[in-house]
Amino acid sequence: MEPRPLIPVILSGGSGTRLWPLSRASYPKQYWALGESTNKTLLQQTQERLHGLEGLSEPLLICHEDHRFIVAEQMRQLNISPRTILLEPIGRNTAPAIAVAALQATERGEDPLLLVLSADHLIQNASEFRKTITAGRNAAEEGRLVTFGIIPTRPETGYGYIEVEKPLINHKSKGLPILRFVEKPNKITAEKFLVEGRFTWNSGIFLFKASAILSELERLAPEIVSCCRASLENEMPDMEFLRLEREAFANCPNVAIDVAVMEKTNLGTVLPLDAGWSDVGSWGALWDTAKKDNDGNVLRGRVITEKSENCYLRSEHRLVVGLGIKNLVVVETDDAILVTNREQSQEVKTIVNQLESDGSPEGKAHRKIYRPWGYYTSVVEDNRWQVKRIVVKPGESLSLQMHHHRAEHWIVVKGTALVERDGAKQLLGENESTYIPLGCKHRLTNPGKMPMELIEVQSGAYLGEDDIIRFEDRYKRLNKIKLA
Repeated sequence: MEPRPLIPVILSGGSGTRLWPLSRASYPKQYWALGESTNKTLLQQTQERLHGLEGLSEPLLICHEDHRFIVAEQMRQLNISPRTILLEPIGRNTAPAIAVAALQATERGEDPLLLVLSADHLIQNASEFRKTITAGRNAAEEGRLVTFGIIPTRPETGYGYIEVEKPLINHKSKGLPILRFVEKPNKITAEKFLVEGRFTWNSGIFLFKASAILSELERLAPEIVSCCRASLENEMPDMEFLRLEREAFANCPNVAIDVAVMEKTNLGTVLPLDAGWSDVGSWGALWDTAKKDNDGNVLRGRVITEKSENCYLRSEHRLVVGLGIKNLVVVETDDAILVTNREQSQEVKTIVNQLESDGSPEGKAHRKIYRPWGYYTSVVEDNRWQVKRIVVKPGESLSLQMHHHRAEHWIVVKGTALVERDGAKQLLGENESTYIPLGCKHRLTNPGKMPMELIEVQSGAYLGEDDIIRFEDRYKRLNKIKLA
């Protein structure tokens, strides 16, 4: 008998602000390679560690619409064709995301198992992870709502806990019914939990039949199901994506699956998971999970240390030197540097909130901005001019567009560019250039088989990225005045 299909539901909507300045709203932590010895991103690692699970189907991914091309590209790099990529027009927490996934997975009359995963977790022992997931299948087949609790290794106050009746060490293969969920405790309470052995950290990983979670959502949170069903009924297919209808989804309660269902249901079961898990919730957490040198330091990129201990030092561009420092986190990017005590790295989020309230661009975006056709990097700017480096992937094209307030000079430095200006087309090779006057309808295409790079010099009274009028766009962005 064929096993019931197992659909991974990968939730990829988080912003990861505690890992600023690397993780930002425009490019959150799940899209970065933060593992110990791999160049795969956290999202890609989440997919890859599933290989070998019985009945494994194509993943169903859920992300914010602004990140859709990043998700699609990272799946293509793994040669994975997702079942679908659901686009959230607005963040509404995990209960609506899981409800939408369950509704979509059962629309053809099927009733698969859903393995709900966060895209931004690190798991060091993938084989033990798969073994524990497999152990939870029987309970899920019986209609239980299975979650996987992390065996605590310290009295952690930054996680929620799950309590069961008996010590879990003797029930690793079958799990136990959930007694209650506990919010983040204080240090004394966390130490007590660690000693008792009946508590696990709440990982946010779940396994259940689609029909089972839908039934409990209908019973305990019917408004969520109603809004999610309406958002799917008015869905808008968009290339390989499925865009949820904004108004219906915005009306959905903003609530976690723990609060909506797991804290109220009598079907909850927890299996202990001991596989080197981390939610990578801070730079301190990343230091905890990483291999360290003889002085307890974790070094990434161009870093030199002398007489320094127990630090996390990361360079994305420039040389970082640590001399005589202890217990610090230093993270360098092209436009910001973070320096914090390792024990206070959880508080980085407050700085991000301050940057956003001040309207500082560093709070949300990097100088390097990814687009479906490639990316651009802001090099230097002034009041009436700025310089960008633009990289276009082979065969890709920017939209046919026009600017009211700026002109542009393009200089090709690598590859070949096909330039369209007011209907006339021209091929440009390396070291050749062209001028795009204000009001000219233009488009840039890479007709070659290698990435094409050019330097763009903009000049004009207004250089904002909302000065774009699109006429044609293969990525269906005509209804948005946004970045090219």
